[in-house]
Amino acid sequence: MNETSLSAFKDTKPHYHILDGLRGVAALTVVCFHLFEAYATSHIDQRINHGYLAVDFFFILSGFVVGYAYDDRWKKGGLTSWEFIKRRFIRLHPMVVMGALIGAAMFYTQDCSVWDVSKVTFGALLVATLLNALLIPATPGTEIRGLTEMYPLNGPSWSLFFEYIGNLLYVFLIRRLPTVALSVLVGLAACALAAFAIWGPLGDLCVGFALDGTNFTGGFLRLVFAFSAGLLLSRVFKPVKVRGAFWIGGVAFVALAAVPRVGGSEHLWMNGIYDSLCVIVLFPLIVFLGASGQTTDRTTTRVCRFLGDISYPLYMVHYPFIYLYYAWVKNEQLTFAQSLPGAAALVAGSVLLAWLCLKLYDVPVRRWLTKRMLGGRKAR
Repeated sequence: MNETSLSAFKDTKPHYHILDGLRGVAALTVVCFHLFEAYATSHIDQRINHGYLAVDFFFILSGFVVGYAYDDRWKKGGLTSWEFIKRRFIRLHPMVVMGALIGAAMFYTQDCSVWDVSKVTFGALLVATLLNALLIPATPGTEIRGLTEMYPLNGPSWSLFFEYIGNLLYVFLIRRLPTVALSVLVGLAACALAAFAIWGPLGDLCVGFALDGTNFTGGFLRLVFAFSAGLLLSRVFKPVKVRGAFWIGGVAFVALAAVPRVGGSEHLWMNGIYDSLCVIVLFPLIVFLGASGQTTDRTTTRVCRFLGDISYPLYMVHYPFIYLYYAWVKNEQLTFAQSLPGAAALVAGSVLLAWLCLKLYDVPVRRWLTKRMLGGRKAR
């Protein structure tokens, strides 16, 4: 996801409150999308069916934010590649570690017919925890849940794996491209992404979480297009006057994510067209509107700030509880109506935990790392 908080730039550049808020809306959508995994038999009947596209939205935001924050600093010669990498590590990695630790702490509470965690040794769990904390993908010998996930303790870590790839591509290659060449890259990546979505084996972009060929190829295409498109948008962006941009963008994103599967299992290509339209056209438009708008009242500003603050921690801490919820639903054979109190508690509890992690862990650890690695200069 876009794990960079725009509020980190407020001391040097104008602050995009609305993009913060939209990132939070997308994170909450992801939580709800994952909740309904307990009742889906496939991508076809998943509720909030296109919630997986939030990752593409995060990648677009990430490219926009990184370009906005750093492009001119490269031009002025005030930043080195190593310093950029350290800044991104400080911003991203503390919550990667926290997500792995929470996933490990809860692992043995998640036993169900889909994954028998009782047979996993404590030694294997320790290895998996270390790999996840270091963001090293699990291989068949270390994937302890049996679902072929890159990160079986905290599934969403896969997008951080690609986020790091995107940042490395930016620092060593993409940032050096002139705007015309970057536009060509975005166009070619859009064509490749659409081809994968429309004519690929799944008819969607819900890929990237495993190391098999389809997942890795799809995840890489998602990253390259979305990150590059966000970077391009940051370079050519010229704001227009928009009223209610946060509410328009937030409702639009949720509505797009909630659209049922298009074309069913008989016409996979139709859903591929829908995914491509969202990612290539509509999401950049939402980011454009969000960057153009301004919050004009205190309530909206506070909502956007809160949502932006918790968005990355929420994304990184909620999934171990999804595993637990999934196991509970399967073991008790519950309908959604029967499990609704548990679902509501999961969402509320994840938000609270995200806020606590932010205040008590993420911010203090990033402050400490900044002093140690950057000599006290703020990581952005």
